[in-house]
Amino acid sequence: MFTGLVESLATVRELRPDGPGVRLAVTDAAIAARSKIGDSIAVNGCCLTIVEIIGCEMSFEAGAETLSRTNLCRLKAGSAVNLEASLRLGDSLGGHLVAGHIDAIGRLVRRSDEAQWSTMWFDVPRELTRQMASKGSVAIDGVSLTLVDVTDHSFSVALIPHTLSVTTLGKLQPGDEVNVETDLLAKYVERQLAWKT
Repeated sequence: MFTGLVESLATVRELRPDGPGVRLAVTDAAIAARSKIGDSIAVNGCCLTIVEIIGCEMSFEAGAETLSRTNLCRLKAGSAVNLEASLRLGDSLGGHLVAGHIDAIGRLVRRSDEAQWSTMWFDVPRELTRQMASKGSVAIDGVSLTLVDVTDHSFSVALIPHTLSVTTLGKLQPGDEVNVETDLLAKYVERQLAWKT
């Protein structure tokens, strides 16, 4: 589990084919120094397992299912990614409960900047907006955010200057794709309601 509070804006060193998936190498000295092989790290919100650590570089493997549901296959050497190490018992939960299981890819359709602040609108599959409500939570590329408005196929979020500067979200432009994970509790509520009908 994760909180959606990004710890590091890291750099991709390599993304190369590996069997039916890819091998992703990311450089981040602070997280690598306290991690070990087998640990879970959220990379742009996607929970991946560390398979190798060499110095400040961590390597991950992502299979076909992961690549079909996320924006990871669009990364290249030099790309920036949001990193967060998994929660440990006793850690503070500052964002919201994030599983690291991406529901779908969303697309930025509109960005409105006012000084150093931004409001962004994303299009997503309709089945995702059924799990969203204004003032509820959503994770975009692993960043825990509060929903502002929700329509049948889109939602908006308001971003503060700090979030824009320390995550990949600050560089987003219309047309860019992001990983979207809806709130875990909303998934269970929707599932229970479905059983009643």
